[in-house]
Amino acid sequence: MALDRETSMKHSEPEASKAMPPPPPVVPPSFIPDKISGSNRGPMARRGLGTKGQRISLLTNHFNVNLRSTSDHFYQYSVAFSYEDGSPVEAKGVGRRILDMTHGVYNSEMGGKGFAYDGEKTLFTVGPLPGTKLEFTVLLENLSSNRTARGGIPDGVESKRSRRPPQSKSYIVKISYATKIPIQAIFNALQGQESDQFNEAVRVLDVLLRQHAAKQGCLLVRQCYFHNDPKNFISIGGGVLGCRGFHSSFRATQSGLSLNMDASTTMIVRPGKVVDFLLENQNVRNIREIDWIKAKRTLKSLRIKSFPSNRENKIIGLSEGICGEQKFSMKKKNGDSPSESIEITVYDYYAKHHRIEVHESYDYPCLDVGKPKRPVYIPLELCELLPLQRYTKALSNLQRSSLVEKSRQKPQDRMKALEGALKQSNYSADPLINSTGITISTTFTKVEGRVLDPPKLKFGNCGDFIPRAGRWNFNSKKFVEPKRITCWVIVNFSARCDINGLCRDLLRSSQEKGMDLDKPYEIFEENPQFKRAPASVRIDKMVENMRQALKGPPLFALCILPERKNSDIYGPWKRKCLVDFGTVTQCIAPAKINDQYITNLLLKINAKMGGINSLLSIEHLHSIPVVSRTPTIIFGMDVSHGAPGRSDVPSIAAVVSSRNWPFISRYRASVRSQSSRVEMIDALFKPVAPNKDEGIIRELLNDFYHCTPKLKPNNIIIFRDGVSESQFNQVLNIELEQIMAACKFLDDSWEPKFMVIVAQKTHHTKFFQPNSNYNVPPGTIVDNKVCHPKYNDFYLCAQNGPIGTTRPTHYHVLLDQIGFSIDELQELVHSLSYVYQRSTSAISVVAPICYAHLAAGQMAHFVKFDDVSDSASSHSGGGSAGFNQLPKLHDRVCSSMFFC
Repeated sequence: MALDRETSMKHSEPEASKAMPPPPPVVPPSFIPDKISGSNRGPMARRGLGTKGQRISLLTNHFNVNLRSTSDHFYQYSVAFSYEDGSPVEAKGVGRRILDMTHGVYNSEMGGKGFAYDGEKTLFTVGPLPGTKLEFTVLLENLSSNRTARGGIPDGVESKRSRRPPQSKSYIVKISYATKIPIQAIFNALQGQESDQFNEAVRVLDVLLRQHAAKQGCLLVRQCYFHNDPKNFISIGGGVLGCRGFHSSFRATQSGLSLNMDASTTMIVRPGKVVDFLLENQNVRNIREIDWIKAKRTLKSLRIKSFPSNRENKIIGLSEGICGEQKFSMKKKNGDSPSESIEITVYDYYAKHHRIEVHESYDYPCLDVGKPKRPVYIPLELCELLPLQRYTKALSNLQRSSLVEKSRQKPQDRMKALEGALKQSNYSADPLINSTGITISTTFTKVEGRVLDPPKLKFGNCGDFIPRAGRWNFNSKKFVEPKRITCWVIVNFSARCDINGLCRDLLRSSQEKGMDLDKPYEIFEENPQFKRAPASVRIDKMVENMRQALKGPPLFALCILPERKNSDIYGPWKRKCLVDFGTVTQCIAPAKINDQYITNLLLKINAKMGGINSLLSIEHLHSIPVVSRTPTIIFGMDVSHGAPGRSDVPSIAAVVSSRNWPFISRYRASVRSQSSRVEMIDALFKPVAPNKDEGIIRELLNDFYHCTPKLKPNNIIIFRDGVSESQFNQVLNIELEQIMAACKFLDDSWEPKFMVIVAQKTHHTKFFQPNSNYNVPPGTIVDNKVCHPKYNDFYLCAQNGPIGTTRPTHYHVLLDQIGFSIDELQELVHSLSYVYQRSTSAISVVAPICYAHLAAGQMAHFVKFDDVSDSASSHSGGGSAGFNQLPKLHDRVCSSMFFC
């Protein structure tokens, strides 16, 4: 019995369910299958090491750590800071200075013990402090915090009281015992024993490194450290600098505890005059052209030094009036009444009381460094941005490209930088680090890798082809399954492009690849009068022209965009084609058209239209171990989040699934929006009636059932991207449970076997060939020494890395009910890096994950999230409740590789 979208995989449906009234919006619990046995799962243990491949000696940026075995404990304490009146200290960054003073003054009362402070509310010691509750009062010179600014009086006002020597402020420090952490927990974990306190113990060691870096004046960003050294700065435009620094963290590995060090880059604002920064940030030539609304958003929360007082303050906004007109109240000098005050402009105040005429700032807003109800105004020209301040706004495409290009390092350069960083850090000189018994090696760890043979590829007109160095081309080769494209059009949005030449090259190259590509049915040129109109108007006018010239939507549309990056036409045009028309579309913005460009374009078009460009030979021969013998579906899962700081933008969850088993090169996608910044996918299983599930997995399993045909997968392989080690159990006990429940909901007697693999790219392990400035060869795999002491993980460099230093993908096998051998699994993962249909090279992570990432990114363009306000988001809990779900794709394109 054929299945439609609303039916299950069961071959019969209870008659009673057909007569049921319309379902309620919330499904009763009885409709939801019981949890599958095996909840509270954890990652599986390693079953052994791989053996296939040519062995290769490598170095890695892990430095062995010797930790003296001891019965000592780390003691954890909560620390709180308050003023004399009992009000809490709110200013961040003050805690370290207060604690340093506390340790200096009350060293004997603290038992002479050093401590590691995490910068927030916790500190650690080796061994206990003299008491479980300690309280100290310390006197510190005025920290120039906002608390000391008098309301309405500009920075630098000198009253009779403030003419005295620099004031001191009294702080109360309360330290309370919280818990103790056995150092033995580290040794237990290294021996493969379960230890709940291992992460806490390693966290203490990481805090030790953070405090050591803080003492050196570094900017701290989680576990990365950045020195204020101009030679570490790289300009990426817009007043933004890339600041080179280093990541360091302790890792438990098969060869013991190691310190993983790697180069890292963060973005900082260019220090110096505020006006100069704004001019560069907005790319304008003089102060008259500055957009002050944009400037207010950019400057908020940055810290400045003001003159002539040399005080440091945080910017909270801009004045409503210009410097020459903005007034504030100040006490009248030598007045008859002490409470008498006068109104004075900021400009006049500085002219009369500081003999400074701020002509450049007269017609422009002042910086407000006070509090919302107690503003403190300072003229722009008297302010300089302090160094090492993070720039947290989203980068433009040009800035991002510049950052990537300028921060690249060849393998040997990176090794030298890491050796220099370890030497500069000088951990051995820190007495607190020494008190833990830690000694850190200064030499890179030696590991043994294996280079897997590349999988053979199958094209349309030749025998097996073996890629060289992870690459191949389509010279004299045809697509395995080329598609015929008849009714298609070209749409040009005012781009300068030789369309006739483009058509000629497309037709010629498509014929060489075996594609039957007709001449375009119509070429639509945008009316120049709409060139500067809003994107919605431009698209509506173009669609109107198409409807007048065509009887119906074309099968395919090639869209030429006027801007190379971030065209505002892209998202609305994609939505119009894929949602309203059911037309597959390919957008281009060609700067230079050559044979390689045309080939890459045809790769995408053929895949989107349902063709296959190349196959694995073992896929063509139905000889993939395990996968080809038993019906198997492969899922790729990813969640895409909005730009940092955008709590109003939803996260986009995408799952792709393989089609046409026993093939593994064709996929379809299902995408949903969910609450902002939520990593776990919540729409995998969504039952809304006894026989109706609106979840992602049901949609993809039904697709598999129809295109096999009518086979249910006995094996389900899940590749998950974007989760950290702390979220592995959630993947197994939340997401996998949903997938299992979706399977049971479709057919209660169906019991497929599962494999769950997490792929991580955001780690800091690198591999180097000794005495070579070349990257490791594609296919390099490492599953020893630097991998987890217990769990099943490995590193794979599938790609050819000709530029910079290759970043391997770290694969974690969380679950394997299917029973792959070590070599079979590693070769499958390696092979899946060669089935990416839009590329002629092996990619760094398996294709299903790349496709899921593409699908999430493309669907995110469908909704213009920039119009959603922060206030609306805050009322809706910062999730996706403030706007509708993503639109449903048209039936003609929903099963296509529209994302390719």
